[in-house]
Amino acid sequence: MSTVRARLFLVLVVLCGLLTAAGTRPATAGTPTTPLNPTTHAAPSDSLWFDGAPLTVRNGRFTDGQGREIVLRGYNVSGETKLEENGGLPFASVADARTSATALRALGGGNAVRFLLSWAHAEPVRGQTDTAYLAAVTEQMRAFLDAGIRVYPDFHQDLYSRHLFNTGSWYTGDGAPKWAVDAGSYPKEYCGICLFWGQNITQNAAVQKAQYDFWHNAHGLQDAFLTTAQSAMTYLRQHLDEGEFAGIVGFDPYNEPYAGSYDSGQTSRVWERDLLWPFYAKFRARMDAAGWQDKPALVEPNLFWNANISTQKQEGGLLDAGTLGPRYVFNTHFYDQKAISGILMWGKAADGQYASDFGAVRDRASAAGTAAVVSEFGHPLSGTVSDKAPTVLKAMYQALDSRISGASWWTNPAASGPVLSGSQWQWDLYSGRHHELMNGNPDKVRTTGDAWNDEDLSAVRLDDSGHATLRQDGRLLDRVYPSATAGTALAFTYEDRSRDGSTTLTWNPVPSALPNVARLVGSGQYGLLVWRSGNGTAPTELHLPATFPTSATTVVSDLGTAYGPPAYGPSTPLGVAPEPGGTGSRRLLLTGTGTGTGTEAGTGALHYALVTNGATAPSADLLGAARSELAAWAAARF
Repeated sequence: MSTVRARLFLVLVVLCGLLTAAGTRPATAGTPTTPLNPTTHAAPSDSLWFDGAPLTVRNGRFTDGQGREIVLRGYNVSGETKLEENGGLPFASVADARTSATALRALGGGNAVRFLLSWAHAEPVRGQTDTAYLAAVTEQMRAFLDAGIRVYPDFHQDLYSRHLFNTGSWYTGDGAPKWAVDAGSYPKEYCGICLFWGQNITQNAAVQKAQYDFWHNAHGLQDAFLTTAQSAMTYLRQHLDEGEFAGIVGFDPYNEPYAGSYDSGQTSRVWERDLLWPFYAKFRARMDAAGWQDKPALVEPNLFWNANISTQKQEGGLLDAGTLGPRYVFNTHFYDQKAISGILMWGKAADGQYASDFGAVRDRASAAGTAAVVSEFGHPLSGTVSDKAPTVLKAMYQALDSRISGASWWTNPAASGPVLSGSQWQWDLYSGRHHELMNGNPDKVRTTGDAWNDEDLSAVRLDDSGHATLRQDGRLLDRVYPSATAGTALAFTYEDRSRDGSTTLTWNPVPSALPNVARLVGSGQYGLLVWRSGNGTAPTELHLPATFPTSATTVVSDLGTAYGPPAYGPSTPLGVAPEPGGTGSRRLLLTGTGTGTGTEAGTGALHYALVTNGATAPSADLLGAARSELAAWAAARF
């Protein structure tokens, strides 16, 4: 449910006589060709000895078996699950899933996906789990695991269920099965003056009553859902081998929870405490019973806890849940409702636009004693506010990387905070090529965009020859990020030089106080990681985008310098290796204690690494001068 909170505000705009209209794109027919790199059920190819360990949560970070901090970046796969055209599955076939996974790794730079599931299709008849559906889910999920992509499943819902809506409705939902709707005898759905789908949450009595019933376990609805969730988790545990199951991060129990309506005197915070958190505790117990006891539940607070329009914001954030610890992850979404409104933000996003919003996520997770993930963020790619997408998404990725704006990063990097994990909404291979009978109505066939309530947010599509291609600037999506840090990441920044039309967006230029670093980077992209080493022997990893071919990549680190770094080897301080999965994606590996700054024995030593594609055959003198500048800067700032 990607733009729901902003759309609630948009209705107010409409009532004031100010209306924005969503654009559409022509539908074209097409099916995927053979996947770029079909894989088997074997362990991901190109794996090294430190790859593939299951993740845990430690010291507020995702951590692998080597004690490295892990950052998960990727996409939601996908909104197709909300449709009926492929039976509640993200893909029409396993071949399509493989095509998508390969493209997500090679074009989108992702190492993780939030994988959407449908309760309606997992339990179409009350008390009867559809194992054929779960088998199809497992095979499609396996395509991503084979590509070296970590997965966290999500039982998704929006507006509770499509079965609340009639065939002539302007809107639709997804989530609960028909029998769950029939059990409630809900009023005929009606939203009044409701020009945007998210308004159904607070104005459609049928949606409100159904959500209310779920949270109060009326008709045993919540119990039934928990039983089905346990069955699904048990099936996955039994049908994925140990190596594949290690790639499962955890489980997102419920998408964007909301009360439906509050009882008399009840507040949003009290609702979280008395109804939402007990549900999560029950879900956690079901995970344990299904063999997922070592994996966290990725729990979402009240949908409106972090709305950036004050009239929509509600107190929340699981404030009364205590210390979540390693068995839970603080999982939230963020969309800029002001930007989507077209009214409250007239211009475009700028440097540091979302530093405070994402800083609040970091702070809440830290207070709860756990890791954070922003499992949905994005912006419409068509319609009257789509021109904001390049800057909005750049600012969101910037805020995932650091809580400091580009203008302030070099002078105050130590305040960056942890690098956040996140999954952009969304990665829909069939974008613009759907054939969805909306609410089963053959006279309302939806083909354009996401084919769901006029949304259009997919970063990918198929071209006319059936190959996956990006709908957004690859410089924005395929990014340098620290996928694994051998120790503790202290600060990270990435200047992607992405484009807004013909304009190159540069929000974090190298300051003139470091002239040799600035000369080395030039007009190129660059990333800079600062970290303190841990006590493990596995290397630190930075994802290398396609715009960083090995032969044109420059690395300056306390561990060494290189132009066109060599292939990785056990005795190579810095080297390049393929990422697991055989998709052609690559990583920079940084090994050893180096000279460091501070603790010289290794553990706790300060390290830095700059990687850029801006230099052409830099001299040894320039590399050395840049290294000296960075060493002095790091020592002074940390």
